[in-house]
Amino acid sequence: AREQKMSSEHVRSRPNILITGTPGTGKSITASEVASRTGMAHVSLGEIAKEKELYDGWDEQYQCSLLDEDKAVDELEDMMSEGGNILEYHGCDFFPERWFDAVFVLRTDNTLLYDRLQQRGYSGKKLSDNVQCEIFQTILEEAMDSYSHSIVHQLTSNSTEELDHNVDTIAQFVLTWNSQIT
Repeated sequence: AREQKMSSEHVRSRPNILITGTPGTGKSITASEVASRTGMAHVSLGEIAKEKELYDGWDEQYQCSLLDEDKAVDELEDMMSEGGNILEYHGCDFFPERWFDAVFVLRTDNTLLYDRLQQRGYSGKKLSDNVQCEIFQTILEEAMDSYSHSIVHQLTSNSTEELDHNVDTIAQFVLTWNSQIT
């Protein structure tokens, strides 16, 4: 099944993984820890968007830049076709399905998420909309609608113990994937 998703000219030697979830669920720390453990590249689309100015305007209501999804995909295409990347971002429905061998959706209890987002300075509508996004499983549904259900995995991210377990789970996926390729 993996070969069917990849171009016939190029078979990746390392997997690509997407770590996604509502802001505050632990995507960055999880991706960083998995990258450190596996030697894969941690790719933060939020950071790349800032560095490369991959924006399409400003959202007054949420006080944030709007990602130009087409520019983002164009920017990442070559890197993703090589493999060995752990991409993290809070959205997932605009990435090409062929990029990923696994999609991990981090989920957090909404009370914990509320506190985490408040600590980040979220307030008002931005805070309540992000918590509602988690309550209604918006990112999980996006992932299930955008990718084969067989590659989408839901992980709970409420504590440091769960963080450690999630890092172990994703690192084990990489190890298993690599052993199947070699």
